[in-house]
Amino acid sequence: MIILVCLLSCKAQKKEQLVAGEKSSDMVLIAEDAFSGITEFEAMVIGDAKSLNKFYSQINKTRKPGLPIPVVDFSRDMVVVVCMGAQRGEVIPVVSKYDGNEDKTLITIELPNGKDQVKVENLPVSSPFYVYKMPNTSKTVNFQKLGW
Repeated sequence: MIILVCLLSCKAQKKEQLVAGEKSSDMVLIAEDAFSGITEFEAMVIGDAKSLNKFYSQINKTRKPGLPIPVVDFSRDMVVVVCMGAQRGEVIPVVSKYDGNEDKTLITIELPNGKDQVKVENLPVSSPFYVYKMPNTSKTVNFQKLGW
């Protein structure tokens, strides 16, 4: 019994709390593709149709026909875009939203088992991107990468 209590209370056994606040599930994946042409990690919030069209014009530079632009009602929603940069193999990120205090929202991008993966040189290089829709907020949106 005492050993069990020691194991459960041991600081080494506890996962570090990196994010504070309540996890929210109101983010909806509305588009994704394996090729964005963006070679570095980038995450952004888009709040209007003009900016979304500009992003898709960059994505569709080398595509004929291009990817369709998602229809978003920007009076109610905003868009979060996560470009993973150059990747070898297929690693799908886990994107979560945490509503912290009254003026900040935290969006985490986590690579499952990112540290344990073996880099294989003969896998094709892709640059995936993911487009999420979430309700508009006046809060500042911050991004945090986990497990990279």
